Amino acid sequence: MNKNIFSSSLVWVSLLFVACVPAARKLNRADQAFQKRLQSHVGFLASDSLEGRRTGTAGELLAKNYIAAQFQQIGLQPKGGNGYEQLFEVNEGKKATAASFLSINNDTLRVEQDYFFFPWSAEKPIKAEPTLGVREMDMPWVVDLAEGINDNAQNPHFDLNTFVYEQSKKAAEAGAAALLLYNTNPAGDKLTFNPKDKSDAVKIPVAYVRSASAKKYFTNQEGAIRLQAQLSFTENIRRGYNVLGYIDNKSDKTIILGAHFDHLGYGEDNNSRHTGAAAIHNGADDNASGTSLLIELARSLKQKEAQKNNYLFIAFSGEELGLYGSKYFTDHATIDLKQVNYMINMDMVGRLPDSSKTITLGGYGTSPAWSSVIDVKSTQPLGIRIDSSGTGPSDHSSFYRKDIPVLFYFTGLHTDYHKPSDDADKINYSGMVTILRHIEKTIDGLNDQPKLAFLKTREAQTTTTARFSVTMGIMPDYTFSGKGVRADGVGEGKPAQKAGLKAGDVVLQIGDYTISSMESYMQTLGKFKKGETVKVLYLRGDKTLEVNVTF
Repeated sequence: MNKNIFSSSLVWVSLLFVACVPAARKLNRADQAFQKRLQSHVGFLASDSLEGRRTGTAGELLAKNYIAAQFQQIGLQPKGGNGYEQLFEVNEGKKATAASFLSINNDTLRVEQDYFFFPWSAEKPIKAEPTLGVREMDMPWVVDLAEGINDNAQNPHFDLNTFVYEQSKKAAEAGAAALLLYNTNPAGDKLTFNPKDKSDAVKIPVAYVRSASAKKYFTNQEGAIRLQAQLSFTENIRRGYNVLGYIDNKSDKTIILGAHFDHLGYGEDNNSRHTGAAAIHNGADDNASGTSLLIELARSLKQKEAQKNNYLFIAFSGEELGLYGSKYFTDHATIDLKQVNYMINMDMVGRLPDSSKTITLGGYGTSPAWSSVIDVKSTQPLGIRIDSSGTGPSDHSSFYRKDIPVLFYFTGLHTDYHKPSDDADKINYSGMVTILRHIEKTIDGLNDQPKLAFLKTREAQTTTTARFSVTMGIMPDYTFSGKGVRADGVGEGKPAQKAGLKAGDVVLQIGDYTISSMESYMQTLGKFKKGETVKVLYLRGDKTLEVNVTF
């Protein structure tokens, strides 16, 4: 499950830290076989050898190949466009090439540890011997940020990244050939290389030299330094794969069943809750559990030879990065989405509480048909909590955006969520069998009904209220790699919707703050209070528009 878009307002958050222990219940022979296979699938997918199944890694490829082999063994038709595979790209922004370097007094500095070039820097070579305290035309300037930080100490709207960017443009206009920045303010700063910053390039190279190196080279303001540098950027692209298998019953309706199989790797994408040393995040519940259910549902439905629907089984990758795989599929579908009857998503379905046997069903409000086959008052074999919203922190949201009814099976958060301790020995396998049978019953109950009607629902929050004092009310498109933040959806009654913003609009500026990336968008929201009205600049199609938004 994707932490980046997890909502504190969703009903299922109430299940946080529910203790789950493997349930002991009697199973018939068929269910025993299902349980054994589920345990085998989770055991492989959540093993250390897959190193956390991070999108774009060898571990993800091993998982992808395993799922494809299972689909083939079951007898599913390939439906990925390239056999069972559907390739997509994750654009992670810029990265400096191996040819880039910065040398001071013949010492080559280490990128990131000692310095970094800002992603909007001009890709020009530097070779000069500037005097530190002098700002000469056509020479590099070395500037301490401390004065600017001190001057704005009482300014609640001061943003250091914006300040650096504006000062860099001014230095270029004043004749500087390059700019080296450092900071002697004892409070420090949080400047980092943001690969997804899409700000327009300035005319000169701009580097930030970290404190230890600055003390070594920039102490004597009357002295000169030998400076040499080369800068070049390239796009940092990761490849991910969806895995698709199909049962073609020649029907005019198709049911999509999905689960994501990627996880966090060693936590490299800053989406881990682990605070210790780097460790493998095996993701047994998140989401080897859902992937295993997907495989066994495919086996069950293939054996039944149910004829009234086609079935498309999709194992998504890139979910933990922002629903990349499911969004790519819905934008590049290998079937006609108009024929899709509904979509069922399984994410974190391995910790059914043995005491309450309660599961949360999201998307319950996306079609009136759900209430005709799901008894929310019953507690046998499952207790049901419902959340009506079709949006949320998993792949069903991508299908809801295409006006497809969705249902989201979820057994709740727990203390191992997004930690290395989410291991296979903590999974409730008999509970997974119960969930599998419930999904089968739901599908069977709809077989004789016409194509499900779709209903719009409320939009789930996309950020936690604890982090920001205000919200725009948009669901950001995390796969968007352009400048600004694109709205994948707009919440009903939220400030953006009241101001007239729509899904697909790209927010470029809020107040005086340019939105160059998702990070700058989130930082900007933290600078405003409820009741404030600001001008928002946004792009709709090829037109740049402006509107007032009241938080």
